[in-house]
Amino acid sequence: MFRRRKKQSFLIKVREFLWPSAGWRRAGHYMKHRLARIDGSPYAIAAGFASGAAVSFTPFVGFHFIFAAIIAWIVRGNILTSAIGTAVGNPWTFPFIWAASYNVGINLLVGTSTNDLMGQLDKMFGNFTIVDLVNDPLNTLGPFLETIFFPMLLGGTIIGASLWFFIYWPIYKLVSEYKIKQLKRRQKNRKVID
Repeated sequence: MFRRRKKQSFLIKVREFLWPSAGWRRAGHYMKHRLARIDGSPYAIAAGFASGAAVSFTPFVGFHFIFAAIIAWIVRGNILTSAIGTAVGNPWTFPFIWAASYNVGINLLVGTSTNDLMGQLDKMFGNFTIVDLVNDPLNTLGPFLETIFFPMLLGGTIIGASLWFFIYWPIYKLVSEYKIKQLKRRQKNRKVID
């Protein structure tokens, strides 16, 4: 009933995901209404979304859905909204997220910021081969884990945990106001029918 007459190609779907033709404001407005209409308490919806957004700051790209669902389950949040919340980490925001996570982690571990991330990556992986990884994985990945991954994990966890609260409250307010308006509208419609 609501399907398109002409099916969109894969490339058009990707383009619409990365840059909506209707505009970012309309896409955000649509997402706000979709989020508020999900079944569940305002706490569960907001806690789930905040969990997904917080996990987006960790360096576990590819596992954000899983970790967001686990955290949402622990805090009794909505698992569906935790998956939606992981959209905070996207191709537009990941460079900023990774830079912030890395700098916070390095500052906490070392005490001074080393902004030469690309230089360190080039030094570690400039002569990197798959044979090295297969023969001696710990020595090959050790410098990466020590100088890049662990600082990003520490910084991302701290930023994500603090961001959880900043995202939770506006979403909670938005959803609770929407559900109250919806309840009043239903009660008004019942009075009209009676």
